Amino acid sequence: MSNPPRKLAFVLAPSEQGCLIVNRLDVCRDPAMVFGVGHWILETGAHEPGEVDMALQVLELRRQYFGDGVVGVDCGANIGVHTIPWARRMTGWGRVIAIEAQELIYYALAGNIVLNNCFNARAIHAAVSDQTGEMRIPALDPRVEASFGSLELKPLAAPQFIGQQVDYEGERTALVRRMRIDEMGLERLDFLKIDVEGMELEALAGARETILAHRPVILAEFFKIGTGPLGAALRDLGYEVFPSGINLLAIHPSDPIMAHAPKAEG
Repeated sequence: MSNPPRKLAFVLAPSEQGCLIVNRLDVCRDPAMVFGVGHWILETGAHEPGEVDMALQVLELRRQYFGDGVVGVDCGANIGVHTIPWARRMTGWGRVIAIEAQELIYYALAGNIVLNNCFNARAIHAAVSDQTGEMRIPALDPRVEASFGSLELKPLAAPQFIGQQVDYEGERTALVRRMRIDEMGLERLDFLKIDVEGMELEALAGARETILAHRPVILAEFFKIGTGPLGAALRDLGYEVFPSGINLLAIHPSDPIMAHAPKAEG
């Protein structure tokens, strides 16, 4: 018996960052630019390789100064373009906790962890926030072009067009767990990456106790909220802040990694 026709979205891509399950329709063709994690992987073989390399250097430095048992948390992990290289590099001496809110993207993330035999990585389906409970988020159609990693889980004052119309209240929404990093009770945290499309301040607030206890290096994206508010929140936690592409890199003054820090933000 033949099945009805269906559009195929997810494919396997042998990228520089591992063999990855990628949505070939993960692209927004904006008049000003073309963007999307899947687009860049399929067009160039990698996504933000410089950013990934910098993260790997941080993880290795934390091992150098603090020993084995390094822990990295990837908030807004998408399909695992950071998670997979981190886990592969830290085989035998560290582990990764990857958190992704969009259900289908989470499935790809979990599949990529298994596909790459990253047994030191764990995937969590949740939205990182300053609260626990649940929240309703937009559910994009995987068969229609969009930059899925650019989805804003909550409405912003100046939303970014990502290729599909976004619904926050109607049928095209999904209920997802809302979690705080602090509720994880981590005994160690070395590196915290936060790329959650406008919820960076909430993610930091929900990780405050963990950050104060473990003083991890923090890489947080400012693209949706601006350097001012994000920089102020990081400095309030006692950190020095450095520019790093569309992110801010924050290092605590007590961290020996400070000797390797770039030029401070002006």
